[in-house]
Order: sequence, then structure tokens, then C-alpha cells
Amino acid sequence: MWAQFYKAGSTAERPVGDGRMTFSRLVRQCHRWLAILFTLTVIANFAAMMRDQPPAWITYSPLPPLFLLMFSGLYMFALPCVGKRTGAVDP
Repeated sequence: MWAQFYKAGSTAERPVGDGRMTFSRLVRQCHRWLAILFTLTVIANFAAMMRDQPPAWITYSPLPPLFLLMFSGLYMFALPCVGKRTGAVDP
């Protein structure tokens, strides 16, 4: 993606955009934050299970981020195939 800026001896910096975030970049950013949220809820779930029987809301708390991760992951998985078909390239 940024290979031309990481060549040996190159002092060029990353190009500065206009500050807008495309939909695919927004999905990627949300996917990263959802992964962090999912990890934290799984850790909280294990910590609660070590003490005694946790309440149902703690037990099922990892599921919403997991489903959102699944949908965003499927979108990113299909993105290269759709981009090749339309001829569009999204960095």
C-alpha cells in the first residue's frame, strides 16, 4: 500500500489526504476497535467465571461484538473481489 514511501533512502512522507474517511477505511477502523472490545469482554467473562457463576449479561456480552466482527470481516474479505470486478482500487 505505502511501499513507494518505505524504499531505502527515500525521505518522502505519507501523502496527506483531505481528511475524509472512505467507507472501507471506516469499516477497517471499526473492525479494529471491535476486536479490542471483543477481547476485553472475553477477558471479563473468564475473570467472572473464575469467581463463581457469572450473570447472563456477562456470559453473553462477547456476542454482539463478535457478530459485528463477523459482518465487517466478511465485508473486508469480499472487498478485493468486488474491487477487481469494478476496476476500483481502495487503499
